Amino acid sequence: MRTLTIQKNDCNQRLDKFLQKRFRTMPKSLMYKYIRKKCIKLNGKKCDIDAMLSEGDVLTFYIKDEFFEAAEEKHYDFLKAPGKLDIVYEDENIILIDKKPGVIVHPDKQYHFDSLVSRVLHYLYDKGEYDPERDKAFTPALVNRIDRNTGGIVIAAKNAESLRIMNAKMKSRELEKYYLCLVHGTPKKSEDILNGYITKNESKNTVRVHKTQVEGSKEIKTKYKVLKSGRGMSLVEVELLTGRTHQIRAHMASIGHPLVGDSKYGKNKKSPDGFRYQALYSYKLIFNFSTDAGILDYLNGREFRVKEVWFSKEV
Repeated sequence: MRTLTIQKNDCNQRLDKFLQKRFRTMPKSLMYKYIRKKCIKLNGKKCDIDAMLSEGDVLTFYIKDEFFEAAEEKHYDFLKAPGKLDIVYEDENIILIDKKPGVIVHPDKQYHFDSLVSRVLHYLYDKGEYDPERDKAFTPALVNRIDRNTGGIVIAAKNAESLRIMNAKMKSRELEKYYLCLVHGTPKKSEDILNGYITKNESKNTVRVHKTQVEGSKEIKTKYKVLKSGRGMSLVEVELLTGRTHQIRAHMASIGHPLVGDSKYGKNKKSPDGFRYQALYSYKLIFNFSTDAGILDYLNGREFRVKEVWFSKEV
């Protein structure tokens, strides 16, 4: 006899769905037979295949040991990534991470063991908050993405409910994201909302900004405010009113003020101002929920910032 207690990430799903994920080598026909013959019990009682699991439920098994995987330590790819994170905020549901430029958020086509999501899994594994053998139904995941050569706040969800809520809030734009960027020159207006249309060249991974709508274009709106200027550059705060690929970089370049260090849309593409990365950072996040946020409602109205942005003192 063996017992298994249902954890937070395994609840709110049918018994048969959970068993299929937990015992991958068990044939479905045998699983149904075990349930029918009371070889699998829920809280000490006979159960049905469509029984909904709740956190804290106890499953009792009178089945062959071969279906329980060996208990020895597994070797996971994410353990090859560093387990240290630059954390802006953390609680039982989410982590806000300050991703540094140069770090990819997910493994690319060539597959890198060191990605931000791998670092998150390693970090949570070391804390005992994530165990791939225990948490079969859910893997902690990132809510938003930031380009490899851009830094800033990335949200990681520790459980399925938080991921569902954050994805919905991101889609309905109930999260306000602000960026800092360093641009060449000083815009004529100290603050403005830029309007335009953008098209993407998939093969070159570049975009182009148009003043009027053209075939295949999407509308973009970029709100900016100049914070300070000096040495031929300006430190600018940007709020994305739409979220398109390379929007800030291309939109600022289109008005004659490309980002310092930008190798795609900057002034000198071969030697971008001596900067290793473009001067762009997602430095501030505000939770501005207009609808119910469930278990994350306590975050409503809260603001989080990165402590230090690497290029902010250049002017």
